[in-house]
Amino acid sequence: MAGNPLTGGDGARQRLRQIHRAASDLRRGVPVVIGGADPLLILAAETAGADALAELEAVAGEALTLILAPARAAAILRAPMPATTGSVALALPKHFRTIEIYQSLADPLAMQPAVRDGLRAIPAPSQADAATGLAKIGRLLPAIVAAPLPPETAGFVADHGLIEVAAGDIMDYAEAEVAGLRQIVSADVPLTNAPDSRVVAFRSDGSALEHLAIVIGRPEAADAPLVRLHSECFTGDLLGSMRCDCGEQLRGAIARMAADGSGILLYLAQEGRGIGLANKLRAYGLQDRGLDTMDANRALGWGADERNFMIGAAILRIMGINRVRLLTNNPDKMDAMTACGIDVAGREPHLFAANGVNDEYLATKAARFGHMLD
Repeated sequence: MAGNPLTGGDGARQRLRQIHRAASDLRRGVPVVIGGADPLLILAAETAGADALAELEAVAGEALTLILAPARAAAILRAPMPATTGSVALALPKHFRTIEIYQSLADPLAMQPAVRDGLRAIPAPSQADAATGLAKIGRLLPAIVAAPLPPETAGFVADHGLIEVAAGDIMDYAEAEVAGLRQIVSADVPLTNAPDSRVVAFRSDGSALEHLAIVIGRPEAADAPLVRLHSECFTGDLLGSMRCDCGEQLRGAIARMAADGSGILLYLAQEGRGIGLANKLRAYGLQDRGLDTMDANRALGWGADERNFMIGAAILRIMGINRVRLLTNNPDKMDAMTACGIDVAGREPHLFAANGVNDEYLATKAARFGHMLD
């Protein structure tokens, strides 16, 4: 992290806040400028409106492109993409450049337009990965309508009241998010099965996301307290969805920590392996069409697992916890904690039986994600 300009000082905080503002603008359908050697004026396909699209058309003319993740582009073009391919740029015939076309190309669940014969891949701009990365920070589909800008963008940005963010800052966001974490508040919250408990909230500079530490007893007094990294799951944790095992894991972890005398459950705001609730529901739709949980995320243009476990390690360090017993079946969590300087004294299995609905989901976690479920 030492070489990351986003990880220290007031200037770093301002740049991190600027990223969050830019991601918020994309969610609201407002264009954003990605600065750098080849500046881009970008708009999220998912939230684009007719007026904003017309602005991009006026700026770009024939150079207007749609930038997609390689898996989504491969599905549209019906052609494989090399494994090393970054974000892909597609050129559309002018008469197909409508909001409806862009949004249907962005979303594999939408009715697909009959425009494949007019689509072609073209060299992607140097800022393409930063553009789709900003959409991901905003929990949007990583599909961007982009227009190139001249190198001198200051006047354009000021005249149009737009936010400009550096491509490098976006690419460094995962580390910056961790460096910007702050404890916000701690309050006693007695739980039904763990009355001696409190909840501590954490937030990164300028972000609306809040991560929680559910603290049972006095784990700081233990040499290696029981710790679980649990990614929020609205459908499983709150609604009791049978599609996953998240609710059982959440309640089971709290009960286990209470029985153990203490523990910390980190409740991380990383719904759907980091893709957000709306995109997770989209992935469910693709699973209902035959994809497994990994391929569904990829079909949407996301990675198989977009979570940032460095956040969990940072929260533990803020709380003064440097050695843990990890309650998990996921070896990636163990590796992430170790890589971040947290001493993992041991792993405690956290297994729950399949329920007849989530059998394939659990099988995929074992076979394709490497979870230790036996």
